[in-house]
Amino acid sequence: MAVTIRLLNASSEAAWDRFVDAMPSATFFHRAAWSRAIETAFGHTMYFCYAERDGAITGILPLGRVKTMLFGDTLISVPFCVYGGVVAADAESEAALLAYAEAELRKTGANALELRDMTQQPAAEGWIERPDLYVTFRKAIGADHELNMKAIPRKQRAMVRKGIQNGLTSVANRDSDLLHGIYAESVRNLGTPVFSRRYFRILMEAFGDAADIVTVMDGEAPIASVMNFYFRDEVLPYYGGGSAAARGRAGNDFMYWETMRRAADRGCRLFDFGRSKIGTGSFAFKHNWGFEEARLHYRFRLKPGESIPEHNPLNPKYRMFIAAWKRLPLPVANAVGPFIVRGLG
Repeated sequence: MAVTIRLLNASSEAAWDRFVDAMPSATFFHRAAWSRAIETAFGHTMYFCYAERDGAITGILPLGRVKTMLFGDTLISVPFCVYGGVVAADAESEAALLAYAEAELRKTGANALELRDMTQQPAAEGWIERPDLYVTFRKAIGADHELNMKAIPRKQRAMVRKGIQNGLTSVANRDSDLLHGIYAESVRNLGTPVFSRRYFRILMEAFGDAADIVTVMDGEAPIASVMNFYFRDEVLPYYGGGSAAARGRAGNDFMYWETMRRAADRGCRLFDFGRSKIGTGSFAFKHNWGFEEARLHYRFRLKPGESIPEHNPLNPKYRMFIAAWKRLPLPVANAVGPFIVRGLG
């Protein structure tokens, strides 16, 4: 039977997610709910497409178009996510999905097509891989909390124990508004525009029991918080931050330990610490936990005359913007940030 390419709709979401669950190379960011969440939160056009043969899904490509005046026009798999790309059961389905994406690049006139592959793909004509920039950190965890603690290198383990000795506690719930208040302050201090409060609410609704929020309490005061995603036996801390008070109380260290501890009790056996840029503070922090990096193999197909988009804080042209953003009053940063960040997919 020939392969047919179709676009995801409400009636095909369940079959899409069954395919994701069945494919070892699929990730949490291949789930169907990302299409509705991103389109609802940011207004971007989504092209979540799948290959079908004889009525069965044989491949998927979650694709979205991020187009703004500030940051240009890019087709991305997947916007606002760290992993993406094609997941297919056979070469014919993969080729059909890639051909569809390339046709959309020409049809829309977008500047670039970006596939956020976790692992390296066979070299193909016309594709360019980004030079070393992003890595991911993934590590096995067990059911025994003491063994997980001992697996953390000594200096970092001391920071976790400092948080425990400081009497910090944690709660796990779905309070995305509380998270957003802490997260907004944290990213403003880094010079990064914040997502909207509404986006966090949409994510919690879209993923249901596959998401929660762990918040660290110093007495009655929340000082650090993180949104976590759960996929198969993996936990993925994704959007998180700490207040100024968290630094002196080891709040961020304690937060990730509590996320790991709670995830182990939930049955998770892999801790995905997520993406970092090589040479940054977050890169060093994750190394301190005993995680080893693995390069992410993002690849691009470009419109003639275009270059790989460089919308990241290491780009020198954003240096003055970042420095100025750090000095903004928090209410101003929270009001303006969501309009800017929607283009940084």
